[in-house]
Amino acid sequence: MKLLIAAAAAVVTLVPSPPGTVVQNVGVSFNAETSSHAWRAIASKEPLGSSGGREFYQWNLSIYGLRGGSYRLRYKSPGNGGPLSRVAQANGAAMWFPIQDLRIVGTASLMHSGVEQLVVQSHEMAADCGMATVSIFATTVGATVGRTVFASNLCDLSARIVHGSGGDSIELTGPYYGANAPACCPTKAHATAELRYANGKWVETPLYFKLN
Repeated sequence: MKLLIAAAAAVVTLVPSPPGTVVQNVGVSFNAETSSHAWRAIASKEPLGSSGGREFYQWNLSIYGLRGGSYRLRYKSPGNGGPLSRVAQANGAAMWFPIQDLRIVGTASLMHSGVEQLVVQSHEMAADCGMATVSIFATTVGATVGRTVFASNLCDLSARIVHGSGGDSIELTGPYYGANAPACCPTKAHATAELRYANGKWVETPLYFKLN
């Protein structure tokens, strides 16, 4: 079965091709399809240049749906929304900002049994430690792809999918900043919260990180 899926995926094309070099290629069952290959989430990066031993990239998140034997682009960041910004070169310097990173954490049935959502973590920075984001993608009526919720935090925020007897949830980890805490000095250096979908809404416990 695995060989058949791999062979089928190898001959199906992505339209248009994701920009740059593909770093991750993850199957998603957004709409309870019998095959997790009905959708593909692609993380890719385009080299922009280098300076002082640092390589600069434009990261991209591309989400494709299988239609008529080909994967058609249904969502792209930057372009259709977050979490990524368009990187630009600094005036008079071989440097590009914001400096980005992105990772597809995986898939989880967070909202309804048998229906998957895509979990992505990203980070962008310029002059300071920047902003980290954990985004959860889902489909709506008409198979429109978009972020259903995202958590953001200064400097750092990572996600881990937890498969429990009560359903899937997301473990968020990063520094916690109180109302008046500066970026240099978090109120709690290592904080962990649970993000779960319950009774039709997203709930974070404790509320350490900003939900959008």
